Amino acid sequence: QLWRMGVVSTADRDRFALDGICVLESVIEPALLVRLREECAYFVGYTDGSMDQEGVTTRDITHRGSRYFISNKYQHSSVLPGFLFGELMTDIATALLGDVVYLFNEQWVVKGPQTGMKFAWHQDSGYIKFRDAETSHRPYLSCWCALDDVTERNGTAYLIPHGRAGTRDTILDHHRERGTNDLVGYTDGDPGDPVVAPAGSIACFSSYNLHRSSDNGSSDWRRVYLAQYSAEPIRHSSGALWKLAEPVAGVTPSRGSARDIAK
Repeated sequence: QLWRMGVVSTADRDRFALDGICVLESVIEPALLVRLREECAYFVGYTDGSMDQEGVTTRDITHRGSRYFISNKYQHSSVLPGFLFGELMTDIATALLGDVVYLFNEQWVVKGPQTGMKFAWHQDSGYIKFRDAETSHRPYLSCWCALDDVTERNGTAYLIPHGRAGTRDTILDHHRERGTNDLVGYTDGDPGDPVVAPAGSIACFSSYNLHRSSDNGSSDWRRVYLAQYSAEPIRHSSGALWKLAEPVAGVTPSRGSARDIAK
């Protein structure tokens, strides 16, 4: 058993098993937070530049200056591999998923000041089902790492526990929202529970949990780094890998893999 008592308590594990949610407050050390914010600024600037070069202001669910989803850039960073495959994230992932863990996806999720758009109710696994209805996968783990204090004013995430939404074993049907390109999987009245936590906190939730985020009405950026882990490689119904399947724990990494390089 790789898990040991660390940042994830027994109560956190129990709540995650029941609700699919737990919030770990102030677990990213301040010096690392500074480096992650610097990396975030670089990748947002890079994205702005590439969109300007293409002459577009919207790319899928990214809206320039307002809301950014910047995926799979970790191999272009000197900071991110050490974070994704380091002791903190390995401890969290093994505590909540078990001994065998893979990195499935990573992305920056950033909202600009004043104009930072909301994000619609969805399940992360809903995006997989929407694109490939025949695929099947176990829930994976989303680690929503707050690089700033997150509040209801600046566009935090809202989560619905499994017991209130009936989502422990279910991926709901989603539809595309016009104008934002968001997928929407829920339209009932539960407002969800807001994540209100200081910078350096990590909200952990299952890919089957319904969640959304509100507008950023503050005068500052709301920056989040999302690291997602799975207990198995996630594949298309065709057998091809969906995104990543980089070994984190319980699997020997191949020579030259991201984890091997990070170590």
